[in-house]
Amino acid sequence: METSSYGRPLFGVMLKVLSTLAFTAMATQIKFVSDRYPAGEVAFFRSAFALIPVLGWVAWRGFLPDVFVTPRIGGHLLRSIAGATSMFFGFSALARLPLSDATAIGYAAPLMTVVLAAVLLSEPVRAYRWTAVVIGFVGVLVILSDYVGPDAGPHRSTLGAIFSLLGAFFGALAATQTRRLTWSEQPATIVVYFSIFTALFMLATMPFGWIMPRLEDMPLLVGCGVAGGIGQVLLTQSYRYGEASLVAPFEYVSMLWAIVVGYFLFSNLPTATMLLGSLIVIGSGMFVIFREHRLGLKRSREEAAKIPAADI
Repeated sequence: METSSYGRPLFGVMLKVLSTLAFTAMATQIKFVSDRYPAGEVAFFRSAFALIPVLGWVAWRGFLPDVFVTPRIGGHLLRSIAGATSMFFGFSALARLPLSDATAIGYAAPLMTVVLAAVLLSEPVRAYRWTAVVIGFVGVLVILSDYVGPDAGPHRSTLGAIFSLLGAFFGALAATQTRRLTWSEQPATIVVYFSIFTALFMLATMPFGWIMPRLEDMPLLVGCGVAGGIGQVLLTQSYRYGEASLVAPFEYVSMLWAIVVGYFLFSNLPTATMLLGSLIVIGSGMFVIFREHRLGLKRSREEAAKIPAADI
């Protein structure tokens, strides 16, 4: 079973920042090959080779073979379908968008998760969070304004922006299903089944035009999977050492990495419109995190008040 060690919050933050570096490394390698291979093929390598660090971590934590035991295989299947679809659209977007733009549009996923959690999980969402979500979506529209009209430019594909939005939506759907699974499942089990199912789903796309990988591309295809797996392990571990309200906002450090990598490796600079929209989305996302933390503390106090003193 997973145990928390919230006494090391700075270590949790460090792991979270390292996870954003790992995911940026993954996205960078995918962008290098995404114009030469189908998204399904790239997603297969991302999922299959992610199992190397993931299973290594699971073995190190002493979860083998218990990690494969689950009474909710159907829930894992649904989470993996949503996650695999998100991955497919996200990788299709990376082939068409600057890295920073794809990252910025992806920040819509946490906002969509609030909406889906209210609809699908009946989680209460009050006026403050609804307001933050609406403002966040305004920020997304600001980013997307770069992708319409005659000034869109050759590196700003409208189709890529649509793919990125779809990736964010299905990512939010996957996150909502993950919330449901965490009521009874361990994070290690969720991560392992997601990688296995997604690799199998993407393997099924082989008849639709896979291309034999070139030898020089194999390090990138394998590397994106290993980097993604490392990122997932670091992300999962970060929440063991620090509370979500402290750790989660450091997800937005990924924008810094995306801008740096985009400039030095792909000669892309973010537009003022994209930066403005990103700031709006990030601000809204951080407010949602803060608000959920406050509500979590309130629920904890209410639950504690219900427990008789003799039981404490």
